[in-house]
Amino acid sequence: MSARIPETHVDQNELGCFLVLAEELHFGRTATRLHLSRARVSQLIQRLERRVGAPLFTRTSRRVALTGLGSRLRDDLEPHYRGIEDALARAVASARTTAGVLHVGFSTPLAGEMVMKATEKLRTTCPGLAVEVCEVPLCDPYGMLRKGDFDLQLTDFPVREDDLTRGPTLLTEDRVLAVAAGHPLAGRNTVTLEDLAGVPLLTIAGDIPEYWLEHQLPTRTPSGRPIERGPSITSLQEALTLVAGGKGVVLAGAHTAFYHSRPGVSYVPVEGDKPLRYGLTWRSGGGNRTIELFGAVAREIARGMAPAGPGRTTPG
Repeated sequence: MSARIPETHVDQNELGCFLVLAEELHFGRTATRLHLSRARVSQLIQRLERRVGAPLFTRTSRRVALTGLGSRLRDDLEPHYRGIEDALARAVASARTTAGVLHVGFSTPLAGEMVMKATEKLRTTCPGLAVEVCEVPLCDPYGMLRKGDFDLQLTDFPVREDDLTRGPTLLTEDRVLAVAAGHPLAGRNTVTLEDLAGVPLLTIAGDIPEYWLEHQLPTRTPSGRPIERGPSITSLQEALTLVAGGKGVVLAGAHTAFYHSRPGVSYVPVEGDKPLRYGLTWRSGGGNRTIELFGAVAREIARGMAPAGPGRTTPG
């Protein structure tokens, strides 16, 4: 019987899944980052291992580790895979610029309102430029920008990514704490970050930079007391559903009380906290005239935006 010859044609889904699992070494976290089920992650890895002809990972009930072959494949594959992704992103960005289409992401309703106002103004001043708008996933704040699905996005700061460039702060706003209507904190006029030591704070699942997560959802109060972690969420609607059900509380921008008023949830202003900041972010080296044009209009729009909801929303 002749030896089996491994299949070597490229499957981008398998390779992408392999690289993420090689980084995370955890099937659950890999599934979350890729927005797949654990079963699908296992299927992709097993298919790649059959294609290679040998195991790439060792798996036990406690840990996942790369085999020697898996480590070599990761080191050989990663720069080429990232290079292909970067090349495609540049091609997509170039094609969109040539076609006169600008794709803009927004992270919150407040950011979305500002993006839409800028879009309406550009329709009048630059009728040859089409602007398409889409929401940035809460669980993956930079993934679509990196892939070229967005040319730029208006999102929450901070942004400390080596491959991304951030513009100046355009808007700032205070924060509120969303709590169940019957919660003891719901009757307060204000709360402070110290009050978070006594309640589970919902967190965000997904490919989230640690510095961003700590800024948005701190693990300790200013005095150093630990803040209990509540369930993980992937969207604001999911968060507010859990808040209404008494599963935890969530920190959000003050505009949330205006855009997401709902039964069972109370919003209490947070006192003594640093304001949230919003601005434009784009791929480093990917700037062009249309991005500069949108930024200029966005700055003009920001200066005229009025406060929304409790707390403060002002131009940056």
